[in-house]
Amino acid sequence: MATHTPSVIWFEKLKRGDVASVGGKNSSLGEMVANLQAKGVKVPDGFATTADAFRRYLAENGLVETIGAELDDFSKGRVTLQEAGQTIRRAILRGEFPADIAEEIAASYRELCRRADKPQADVAVRSSATAEDLPDASFAGQQETYLNIRGEAQLLDACRRCYASLFTDRAISYRVAKGFDHMKVALSVGVQLMVRSDLGGSGVMFSLDTETGFDKVVLINAAFGLGENVVQGAVDPDEYVVFKPLLADPALKPIVGKKKGAKAIKMVYATGGEGPTKNVPTSKAERAAFVLEDEDILTLARWAVTIEAHYGLPMDMEWAKDGETGELFIVQARPETVQSRREAGALKSYTISGKGRTLVTGHSIGDAIVSGRVCVIDHARDIGRFVDGSVLVTSTTDPDWVPIMKRATAIVTDHGGRTSHAAIVSRELGLPAVVGTGNATELLADEQEVTVSCAEGDEGFVYEGTADVTVEDVDLTGVPETRTRVMLNLANPAACFRWWQLPADGVGLARMEFVVNNHIKVHPMALVRFGSLKDEAAKAEIAELTAGYADKTEYFVDRLARALASIAASQHPSDVIVRMSDFKTNEYANLVGGAEFEPKEENPMLGFRGASRYYSPRYREGFALECRAIERVRKEMGFTNVVVMIPFCRSTKEADRVLEVMAENGLARGTDGLKVYVMCEIPSNVILAKEFAKRFDGFSIGSNDLTQLTLGVDRDSGELADLFDEQDEAVKWMIRNVIAAAHEAGAKVGLCGQAPSDHPEFAEFLVECGIDSMSVSPDSFVEVKRRVAKAEADGRRGAGTVPEEVLKHREEMLDEAIEESFPASDPPAVHWDERV
Repeated sequence: MATHTPSVIWFEKLKRGDVASVGGKNSSLGEMVANLQAKGVKVPDGFATTADAFRRYLAENGLVETIGAELDDFSKGRVTLQEAGQTIRRAILRGEFPADIAEEIAASYRELCRRADKPQADVAVRSSATAEDLPDASFAGQQETYLNIRGEAQLLDACRRCYASLFTDRAISYRVAKGFDHMKVALSVGVQLMVRSDLGGSGVMFSLDTETGFDKVVLINAAFGLGENVVQGAVDPDEYVVFKPLLADPALKPIVGKKKGAKAIKMVYATGGEGPTKNVPTSKAERAAFVLEDEDILTLARWAVTIEAHYGLPMDMEWAKDGETGELFIVQARPETVQSRREAGALKSYTISGKGRTLVTGHSIGDAIVSGRVCVIDHARDIGRFVDGSVLVTSTTDPDWVPIMKRATAIVTDHGGRTSHAAIVSRELGLPAVVGTGNATELLADEQEVTVSCAEGDEGFVYEGTADVTVEDVDLTGVPETRTRVMLNLANPAACFRWWQLPADGVGLARMEFVVNNHIKVHPMALVRFGSLKDEAAKAEIAELTAGYADKTEYFVDRLARALASIAASQHPSDVIVRMSDFKTNEYANLVGGAEFEPKEENPMLGFRGASRYYSPRYREGFALECRAIERVRKEMGFTNVVVMIPFCRSTKEADRVLEVMAENGLARGTDGLKVYVMCEIPSNVILAKEFAKRFDGFSIGSNDLTQLTLGVDRDSGELADLFDEQDEAVKWMIRNVIAAAHEAGAKVGLCGQAPSDHPEFAEFLVECGIDSMSVSPDSFVEVKRRVAKAEADGRRGAGTVPEEVLKHREEMLDEAIEESFPASDPPAVHWDERV
């Protein structure tokens, strides 16, 4: 007696190994329902039709021969892809479900309605192919999904259309490219209770950074309405980045990135004869707001960590928030297929010069730079005129575009975020892409020569003309370990994740002023005194930049804190030394609203800068905002690896005043483990090193300014360029002596500057002096690390040349200790050795 093979299986009875039966998508849903709901991860209830049901549908409608014949004709060139696909889909849509299968689907739908306590539950009907979500093939968006489906008749029709979508032109083309046998791929249909995200929001998240592969963050994209717009790239979503290692502490909020997307449209339920869904414009209030509150962001990130831990590999997930109940749900999860397959131990470094003017900007996808001629394609029906090797410029892409995306050298879109279809496919194809530009199709023209740059952080650029590009392979295999810590100079939070693979010992210099200039753009005092600003143009610009912030100063604190937290996350738990702002007055004046608050100086390089500003009535309130940002990074976000550094501190008296102001603003040295360093860039820092060491935990030698002030040479003077030499004996004397004095006082000392990168002998000199660390640019890290290792292997690492007065002091202290410890009549035989 034949046993009945079920046509429907409920999610709770499925596991991840059931891909052959219900496809990758549905087997994963079952895995989560069975194993992760108990851990707090919510997944909507539902069931899946089986691959056997699909095969019976084809067999009992006589479709196997039809499909096989059409695909054979296509492979032999007798019909076009479009003709073959259309014939197959029409045949499938004309078919009828075997009666027992139809009844099993309908009965399961009735049971789902009973479970949901609804007479006619609205469901999502999702395709799940038996060859999707594989480690080397994402099949992103290849088959269809139908939302807001109600009733048995609509459900069966949606299932039939899912079956037909297995043979869309794009799906056939993708399988050919990936080498899959069309007839061995079957389709399961997932029927899942709808989450009313049409009234809330939805999106996509990854358990790593999609561009760099940095595996300590969760990336979340969010838009209002149903999730198809985010997946398809039809909307520019919000983006949130969360640091995973600190999520376990419920008291912390390690959200290191929050960017507001345009979110111009949202997909909602349609009424009447419009179909099940439609797109409508978002309100002005929705466009100005974030889709998710911080607690929702953290909940999703924690779920991402739970899901990744269960599967044991990086994951790509879709989520939805119910606008009626406020509940969050995971509606899909699949393995991430690009970064997780990247070759380990290899890193490419791109540098660009001779670039033309910036034409458009958007989200950077990938890390390469390419040049080519533009080919603007407005509609998928026009893809036949695409020129191979061109830069494809279009509004947005869907799976129908994949055949020409494979023939492009780069891709630029008007819409979409880092989890859109264009972004996912570009990564899989290894193509640089700039997505979400807003107006590329308007500003770029056919045949125009451009350079597409995705190697400058998370912002991508399209430059006019052909730029000069240098590509270097950075080999990370066999990088030696060193006693001397080799750290990184990082300032751009948008690019810091790019270097996570370097075995660096932290960040030796993160320049706050770079963040202020590029990510905040407003003078902090113009935010503190916004109400009394005289410059109306500046006031209008500030109002636009700070939209959404009721308190203008919170704009500065929030953006600065998240930017610095990104840098801190990239090297956590190693030290990240953040130098407080060190603009000169002319540079501060160039910030929006800055002219009203800055004096005019003849020589800003030696004027009102660094420590002198922090306690001055002119800037004290601005410095308080800097302190608030650091306090937030350390206490609210949890990045206690952040070390504060004070620049251009001229005297110990000034040091005391700065430390007092910091303490007043929540940054007391030593409290909660806070370390405070001082830049050593003025001769007085060397001369009084022991006194400065009583006030600070460490020194960081700023070799540029120290050279300038030691030699009396303006570092920017073309006339005196030959005299500016960081390896001058006077400068080296300064460095040698401050290292020795710092160590004598128990303080750390490092150097942040370009000299070790440019001059091998300078790196060796620092090792010989016994420096604790040196901080270099990321592109020179590996070479400097090797130079340091060689110097250490040659036995040249020292403790620093100890100044004569220090040696004398040591000898006197030892003599006193000997006299106190031993009777005068029985002195020990003691030999003084400065190495002790």
